[in-house]
Amino acid sequence: MSKNILVGQSGGPTAVINGSLYGVITKGFEMPQIDHVYGMVNGIEGFLHGQMMDMQTLIKDGTLPLVKTTPGAYLGSCRYKLPEDLADPVYPELFTRFEEHEIEAVFYIGGNDSMDTVSKLSRYAAQHESPIRFIGIPKTIDNDLVMTDHTPGFGSAAKYVASTVREIAVDASVYDNKPSVTIVEIMGRHAGWLTAASALARMFKGDNPVLIYLPETAFHPKTFLGQVRRALETTTNLVVCISEGIHDNTGTFICEYANDVGTDTFGHKMLTGCGEVLESFVRDRFHVKVRSIELNVSQRCSGMLASRTDIEESAMAGTFGVRAALSGETGKMAAFQRISDVPYELSCCLEPVGRICNQEKKFPAEWISEGGSDVTDSFLPYILPLIQGEPERIMENGLPRYLYRQPDAAARIKP
Repeated sequence: MSKNILVGQSGGPTAVINGSLYGVITKGFEMPQIDHVYGMVNGIEGFLHGQMMDMQTLIKDGTLPLVKTTPGAYLGSCRYKLPEDLADPVYPELFTRFEEHEIEAVFYIGGNDSMDTVSKLSRYAAQHESPIRFIGIPKTIDNDLVMTDHTPGFGSAAKYVASTVREIAVDASVYDNKPSVTIVEIMGRHAGWLTAASALARMFKGDNPVLIYLPETAFHPKTFLGQVRRALETTTNLVVCISEGIHDNTGTFICEYANDVGTDTFGHKMLTGCGEVLESFVRDRFHVKVRSIELNVSQRCSGMLASRTDIEESAMAGTFGVRAALSGETGKMAAFQRISDVPYELSCCLEPVGRICNQEKKFPAEWISEGGSDVTDSFLPYILPLIQGEPERIMENGLPRYLYRQPDAAARIKP
């Protein structure tokens, strides 16, 4: 009897999420007991609509190596939340589809909400004595998954943030005859890991960004303006980095000072615009040249600034997940355990996905400076190894060659 595995991607894409997909595919085809590796097109939501892809196609046309260095989510993503009630009819529908395609193991690549999906599916399987195994493969630029040293996607996003902020700071220094303030808004709803990475942009003590604000500490507008005033006394062209999720001591997001904020399908507030709010504060108070820059999706999709370490670790997580599932593990997430900073070394381990989903790993308080306007040097040994190395990119006419899934690649594969 044939045995197949199924892999899907969910949530926001990253520069290296396809590295994990590559790891699952390559290891899956290496295992003699596996006949097919199928991909969900647009995650669990697409799978419910019968959208699948036979990943053998990438072997036949020789494009599989491109998957590893292509940013975004090759299979397509979704933000579909499975019902809390395991008695909901969607579960037997899913498991009927799994059984029709003789799926032995399912791998879901994603962040917190994706681990919630893995948890629910594995619990349903246990309740109904299904032999299908479910493994989560971590992914998020936010680095907020608990029980893992870090997450694939964070290192490359951190490298992009640090590199871009350094370039912004160099650009801001061109005209030093008049004071200016540049506010850089960086992704991070409740965890400030990515904004903290902007500290890597500094080339010397006191260099920009002089001020860094994370959502782990309450943001006080009056205190902020005082810190800006003092910083302008020594830095003519000031660069300030802020997380999109900074909030005041009542929990109100700074972006809400300006307008109502919508929510996504998971009920998360869609945060944008706090940089513009602070831009107005600074302009009104100091009457200096001020601008806000929102790095936006470039933080998660810049393949040209991807970290080789990040790509290799993402593939390692996918490979490890396949080995774990085929050895009988289920309801677990492939996690990283750091062994040392110098030399940098880590290993993979398994953690119960039920203890990971719906939790958030905050940026450590001991790495935030007194006053909440900077991070300490203690953060650097943690993050520096994650941004190292340049991947071998396939270039074409001076541009990176990326792999695109053709619209007709998704087929309703018959059982």
